Amino acid sequence: MGRLRITVFAVVSCVGVSLVLAEAPKKQTAEKEKKYQYKYEQIAIPEASADEPIRREFSLALADQYLEQGAVAWTKQRKCVSCHTNGLYLFSRPELTLELGPPAVENRDFFIAELRKLKAMDREKQLSGIRPTQMAYVATGLAEWDRHVSKRLSPETEESLRFMLSLQSKDGSWGNTDCWPPFESSNYQGATVAARALASAPGWLESLQDSKLKAGVDRLIAYLRNTEPAHDYGRLLLLWTAAQYPDLLSTEKKQALIKMVRKHQLLDGGWSIRTFADPEAWGKGNRAEKLRDEPEFDKTTKAWQNLASDGHQTGLAILVLRESGVPADDPQIQKGINWLLTHQRESGRWWTRSLNTDRWHFITYSGTLYPLLALKKCNGLPPLKQTTAR
Repeated sequence: MGRLRITVFAVVSCVGVSLVLAEAPKKQTAEKEKKYQYKYEQIAIPEASADEPIRREFSLALADQYLEQGAVAWTKQRKCVSCHTNGLYLFSRPELTLELGPPAVENRDFFIAELRKLKAMDREKQLSGIRPTQMAYVATGLAEWDRHVSKRLSPETEESLRFMLSLQSKDGSWGNTDCWPPFESSNYQGATVAARALASAPGWLESLQDSKLKAGVDRLIAYLRNTEPAHDYGRLLLLWTAAQYPDLLSTEKKQALIKMVRKHQLLDGGWSIRTFADPEAWGKGNRAEKLRDEPEFDKTTKAWQNLASDGHQTGLAILVLRESGVPADDPQIQKGINWLLTHQRESGRWWTRSLNTDRWHFITYSGTLYPLLALKKCNGLPPLKQTTAR
């Protein structure tokens, strides 16, 4: 694939003094009425919308800006690790170090602080709600930093992996919530995140001697091998996990999962997260009514009709297929790449409608990270530092 053109646009507004004074109250009112996806001090990222215009040219700089600012705003304002934003940032962003430069060290520092905070809680709190999966994201973020940035295992990552395994459920999974798909909706999701943490930490699995920790790893592998995912989205995560654990799936099972992903491709060349699970299959099914009421869901046939692709699923499908050995020049992958290059929005995001509510659409965050990783894995992402100043 040829080198992509990277463009950055700056907008400057100059208003006369008398006009500013006359319009100040109106502007203040308009500012209060604005809705933001992320907002903290000078960071103000407007809400995501299907109506946001599509860019005429791909911009890596704007995608990078959206990811960096979103992670900072969430961390500073919410002060927690969320699966859908700053948790995913350190989960995936270190892999883009060559193209975007290393992630800000403040993000790693925050994860270490969260590790210590979680360890200081009493046992009941540590195991409650989403905290085990939250810890899996912390461990994965630190492991991915070691893998792609420092290139060596750190004491903090070692500490996080040991603590993460101490929170493992008896069946081999990690506790999660069951109401905010796709990230916060199943213990199966949590298990795939924990598996990534263990595999990503440089040399950790290979040098593991502790019998208790080994037993935890074995329980995790057995859980993933023997548990049937609730939907095709879970099966996609299993295929992704298998890229780091070659013995997890038989050749036949792996090829069947690749075929499954291929079948979900839409006519426009991309993929939609909605086709990967029935409305009732996400979590405990509490989003089913919302999803069934969407105009693309045919209540008679109980199937999705005339769906448009989204950034989250298109990026994820391509990067999983690539990591599973499908070549970059595969026709289906090339159709998906073309969709990505022609559907980035003006803000640098790719639109993905939330499965949960129509207010925040935080899934556009993964809907921007995954496309960048997909482009990278298809040799379509030139280094930002070589094309434009940050």
